[in-house]
Amino acid sequence: MCGIVGYIGAKNCVPILIEGLKRLEYRGYDSAGLGLINSDHCEVIKNKGKVAELEKLVHQKNIQSSLGIGHTRWATHGEPSVINAHPHVNKEKTLFLIHNGIIENYLSLKKGLEVEGYQFVSETDTEVLAHLIDHYLKLKNSLFHAVRYALNEVEGTYGIAVIYNGEKDKIVVAKKGSPLVIGIGENENYIASDVTALIAYTKQVVYLEDGEIAEITANSFKTKTILDEDIIKEINQVEVGIDDITKGGYPHFMLKEIMDQPGSIFNSMRGRLVFDEGISKLGGLQGFEERILNSRRIIISACGTSWHAGLVGEYMLEQYTGIPTEVDYASEFRYRNPIITKDDTVIFISQSGETADTLAALKEAKKKGALCLGVCNVVGSSIARESHAGVYIHAGPEIGVASTKAFTAQLVVFSLITLLIARSKSLSLQQGQEIICEMQNLTKKIETILKQNEIIEKIAEQYVDSKNFLYLGRGYNFPVALEGALKLKEISYIHAEGYPAAEMKHGPIALIDDNMPVVFIATKDYTYDKVVSNIQEVRARKGRILAIISEDDDQIEKMVDHVIRVPQTHSMLMPILTVIPLQLLAYHIAVKKGLNVDQPRNLAKSVTVE
Repeated sequence: MCGIVGYIGAKNCVPILIEGLKRLEYRGYDSAGLGLINSDHCEVIKNKGKVAELEKLVHQKNIQSSLGIGHTRWATHGEPSVINAHPHVNKEKTLFLIHNGIIENYLSLKKGLEVEGYQFVSETDTEVLAHLIDHYLKLKNSLFHAVRYALNEVEGTYGIAVIYNGEKDKIVVAKKGSPLVIGIGENENYIASDVTALIAYTKQVVYLEDGEIAEITANSFKTKTILDEDIIKEINQVEVGIDDITKGGYPHFMLKEIMDQPGSIFNSMRGRLVFDEGISKLGGLQGFEERILNSRRIIISACGTSWHAGLVGEYMLEQYTGIPTEVDYASEFRYRNPIITKDDTVIFISQSGETADTLAALKEAKKKGALCLGVCNVVGSSIARESHAGVYIHAGPEIGVASTKAFTAQLVVFSLITLLIARSKSLSLQQGQEIICEMQNLTKKIETILKQNEIIEKIAEQYVDSKNFLYLGRGYNFPVALEGALKLKEISYIHAEGYPAAEMKHGPIALIDDNMPVVFIATKDYTYDKVVSNIQEVRARKGRILAIISEDDDQIEKMVDHVIRVPQTHSMLMPILTVIPLQLLAYHIAVKKGLNVDQPRNLAKSVTVE
């Protein structure tokens, strides 16, 4: 996690760095800091808390500089504090370093440096790297080579940026396991951990790969490996615009992104459906269709919300392709020595394309010869580049920490992949066209759900003081129950659990009383009668019931306290609709509790460390 930004050129970099940190604050907001070097002096300014607190300090100092780096932190080693905030410095305070990642061997490196007389003031692993680079600088190396030599001793992950008062014309950056991008300008250059920090200034970027190091001046950049091998890098054009990363008049990014879903759903399927043939076309999988079709098994690996999308994908793929499919937590995948063969296809899902556990699982599957496919939102991300092939979800930038539109776009992509495979197997033309018809109607159906926002807000008022929630669903709607519970936990800090509705009798029913809200996803499908029975069981124990039901349902409303109606659609597409009321419910409960829904405590958007 953590946000990194830097600038070198002729302008005053301070407002550029502050604005960049604001754009990156979804990556971490425990503390923030700037390192600035100009012709007169060098200075570090840092503070505990959010970027707004740092901004106040900066304004008081009224400092200007044309070379600087900035950082917003999500704490790993050491609690949030001014001392532990980045940048970290050498003893002379002439070298400034910011870091995203974890130095796994920092204790052994620290002991060696202490023997040499280095003293440490913070609890972080990052400070070790600042002193290690200083050690190599004192051996008469340039900054570039000092960083390179230091990184050859490091075990772990890093995205770093370093500036040094002895070489005021450059920034040195390097990457292994944590994202880093160079922004190319005219007589000025930028660096960041995410292109969202750069797009107000440039659309031309260079993505660093693992094991690469770059020296950046105002007019040029050079890249090598940390083993000193030269590399020629391609300059990429970024399509994201500044409007995509602003709130657009909404009070929170999360609400904007929920309301964006008619458009994000449309974009995720645009140009990919061929009604006349009842098929989907996915250019990112071109040339790999036959291998996917003949897979002995499909494995889906992901974390968090993306894992829930994978569960829905499992239901889709097994029902319509007949290929055995399983879903794995990426964080567990490589640690249990999974049995993977060259006949397997493994799909890795990550909104950011930088999730550390998912990226590590991908590398493990590649080693074992599986076909590795990425399902990502961020173009040019590490998982997108590391995969053999893949599909972008095209949801647009998602800034709110709690994922909403990325989840529904991931479900659309799984529908497209399922359609692609199934039509080559047993799915008929008519069935394919029926699915496409329903997919094309999703945007209008989502709009009808979003029009109930005020109704859902009023329902939320009834549950603001609840301490626990239970979410229940069956079939395709079981993963929706998990996702609804996760959303509530993430942003309202209310304990919530999702279960298959039938599992309620195997334990959770003991929790039900008149203080326990129970959310049922109870739309009309092949599990409907069973879910109605489960509702009756909760009702008999005086549980407070909120049900997500089909538009034409006149039965369940009589049994429950509140209902939210959603249009009917094809069963495998139903989760795309049923999850949206749960997103809004979580949002409104959190807002009414006075919480920051875009930056929930202890969480960050992109988990780039283990």
